[in-house]
Parts: sequence; C-alpha cells; structure tokens
Amino acid sequence: MFIQINSCNLPYTFCEQIGKEIRDISDEIPFEIPESWEWVRLGFIGDWGSGATPSRTNKEYYDGNIPWLKTGDLNDGIITNIPEKITELALEKTSVRLNPVGSVLIAMYGATIGKLGILNIPATTNQACCACLPILINNNYLFYFLMSHKESFTKKAEGGAQPNISKEKIISTLFPLPPLAEQKRIVEKIEQLLPFIEKYEQAETQLTTLNTTFPEMLKKSILQEAVQGKLVPQNPDDGPASVLLERIRAEKQKLIKAGKIKKSKHESVIITRDKIPYEIVDGKERCIADDVPFEIPESWCWCRLSHLYSILNGDRGKNYPSKDKLKKHGIPFISAINLDGTKVVEDDKLLCVDETQYNLLNNGKLIKDDIVVCIRGSLGKHARCQLDRGAIASSLVIMRSYCHSNVFASYLMLYLDSPLFFTEIKKYDNGTVQPNLAAKCLEEFFIPLPPLAEQKRIVEKIEELIPMINSMSK
Repeated sequence: MFIQINSCNLPYTFCEQIGKEIRDISDEIPFEIPESWEWVRLGFIGDWGSGATPSRTNKEYYDGNIPWLKTGDLNDGIITNIPEKITELALEKTSVRLNPVGSVLIAMYGATIGKLGILNIPATTNQACCACLPILINNNYLFYFLMSHKESFTKKAEGGAQPNISKEKIISTLFPLPPLAEQKRIVEKIEQLLPFIEKYEQAETQLTTLNTTFPEMLKKSILQEAVQGKLVPQNPDDGPASVLLERIRAEKQKLIKAGKIKKSKHESVIITRDKIPYEIVDGKERCIADDVPFEIPESWCWCRLSHLYSILNGDRGKNYPSKDKLKKHGIPFISAINLDGTKVVEDDKLLCVDETQYNLLNNGKLIKDDIVVCIRGSLGKHARCQLDRGAIASSLVIMRSYCHSNVFASYLMLYLDSPLFFTEIKKYDNGTVQPNLAAKCLEEFFIPLPPLAEQKRIVEKIEELIPMINSMSK
C-alpha cells in the first residue's frame, strides 16, 4: 500500500509502506497533485493478470465460443469483436483467464507494447497481454492514463528481438488517483476535446507532409516550367532552335562518315508546319501532335533524344567483369549506386577494374562529359561524368553528345530531372519487379529543344533557384 505522510516530524513527504517497512519515495513522485488526490501504484487500483496460450497441438482447445484475444486485436479503443475463439475445456484445463466486460487491456511484448483496449465482451487473452479489472476506478480514466504512459512503457521495455514490459513493471507504475466523481469529469472533458485533438493532429500531419514534400514538389514544378518554355522569357534575337538542331545533325553526319557511330536504319526528322509537328521516317510523314506532351514556344522544336545524343550500351559479352574482378583501385566501373543525379560519386562504393580488364571491354567506355543513365532497376537515375575515363555496368547506358557544349549538357541534365523525362519513362516501363528500359526506347524519348541562348538562361535561372529550394528543406 502507498500512503502520503504530511507530519512535520518526518524527514520526507512521501513514503511507501510494505508490511512494516516504510521507505522514502519522494524522488519518484513525477509531479504535484491536488490535495484531494492520492498517489498509489497501479497494482493497488485493480485486479491485474496476464493470459496464456492453450497448446496448439490440442485441437479440443480451439474453435469454441470463448473469445481469445491476441495483442494484434487491440485497437486503442472499445473491443467488440475478437476473431479467434477457445473452448470451455481450454478455460478449465489451462491458465487462461476470463476477463469480464470493462477490463482494460495492455500489450506487453514486441512492436505492440503499450497498445490498449477496453473489453465490451468477456474474453481471454494470450500471455502477451495484461488485463486489469479496475476496483472502484473509472475504467476510461485508467485507459487514458495508460495511453498517456505508452512512451514511458516502451522505454522500459527489455529484451532484444522481442522487447517486453512485465506485469510487475506495469503494476509498480505510480498512478495519480482523483476522487471517483472527478475521474468521471476528467473522462468527459477528454472525450469532449478528443475530436478537436484528432482534427489538430490531422492538420499537423498534413502540414508536416507539406513542409517535407513542398521543396521537392516546387523543384519538379519549376523544372517542368523550364522544359515547357515558361521559366524565362523568349528573346527574338536568339533565333530558332531548328538552327541548332541542323548544326547537331551536321556534326552527327561527320561522326557517321568517320565511322565513329552507326547510321540508324530508320532515322527520323521532326518538322513543324503551321505550328503542328510532323515526323518523317523512311520518307513517310506522320502528324505527331497527339504524341508530343505539350505545346512549346515557336522558337523551340521537338526532337528525339537520338537526334541529340548517341545512346551506348555497356559491354554485356564474355569480357564483362565479374564481381571478383572488381577492385578498390583502378579505372572506375560505375553502377547505379554511384549516381546521385548530378555527378558520379567517388566514395568507398565505387569499384574499379584494372587496365587489362578495361582494355578487354568492347563497349561501355566513358569519356569526360558523357551522361550516364540507369535503364534497369532505378530507372532514370543519372549523372554527368567528370572522370577522364571509366566504364559502366550493364544496367546503365552512356549518352554521348554529337555536339559538345557545356550549356547543352547542363540543359539535358535539367531535362533528365524534370517530370517530363519520368513521364516518358512510364510509357516504356514494363512494370516488372526489376523494371528495365531498352536503349532503343530511350532513343525515342521526346525532348523540347530551346535555342542555345535560351538554354543558357534557363540553366542560369535553375542554378539560382535550386539552392534556395534546397535550403527550405533544411
């Protein structure tokens, strides 16, 4: 029993008497309570007991009509339905305990520690659940007290894979005991306020989610505006993007003649006539107004990625390096884990091949300013390579520009970050557990091309805005 002593002749204010022993517990008292209240232990205010699990091997113990609750059935509220049932024989022959209506239940094991319920039907429980039948205590007041102590009980949990709190720890918890009439008034006030608390919690959750996601949403919105020609004003002095595209085509033809790249069997050209885009393939013209994602400014033009970049697979033949050939030092061998959206990350996750293995590779050799894109698994993950040389894993492809320009490469990286690029990916995603995208499909992606001068203005504006957006999430 726990009693409060107010005598001035004693050196302490609060003591606990067990038998004839009286000990000072003043340091344990968590806060002051009104004079009409008393501090007691939870074990003092009710009949506490844990349950049991009848042997599963004895089929006569199960499929009866007595509800048998497991901690997963607790709902932090009134319990009216318990799916599993045991028999009268199990109640008679095992240590399960039948708890009456109004009993307050609390989980003692695992991830459900501190989860609660109040029985609206008589029920037994398993050993992971502790039940209390309150004695002259409002069971809802006890329920709300235990709810307020959930974090405390979780902190007291012991054990490794299956942490637990014992019944002894629960019943030894200090409990502020008001008069019964005041308990009722407290419960009524809590239940009056709970709907407002729940609304506030929902609003706070929504606000937290918004604060967390808003910077990324804003970044995506700005990037989408950028590739739609809405981020910076157009300048008539820039000239049309078609001039830039013709220059890129000329550079591409030089590379084909030099034998550095192969000519596509079905090379396409996109033209605009009366503001309507058409694609010409093998001499046949087709309107693609319904295929392109959106309208673009008059000075811009639509093209395919293959019109701007050569898409190169990695080596997938017999010379592809096995895991035992990869080392900590040498020539970087890049996989998706080494890409962070801007650059190739040179850390302890970056593995390498030696000179001999590198020379054996027929494909997938990187040069500086190549852009690397993941086409298996983390679809669309990408980086711009600043390494002098390297090689790629089979899950990646190399995008190599026909016409090297820092501004042009920066604009393409911006495109690869935009929602447009990932919308294009969804068109070709096969929806498997390990999604993949063929290099040929990547070549078909639509990209809106601004004049080079406008690309520069777009890149400069993005480089101005992104640091401000990133600072919002810190």
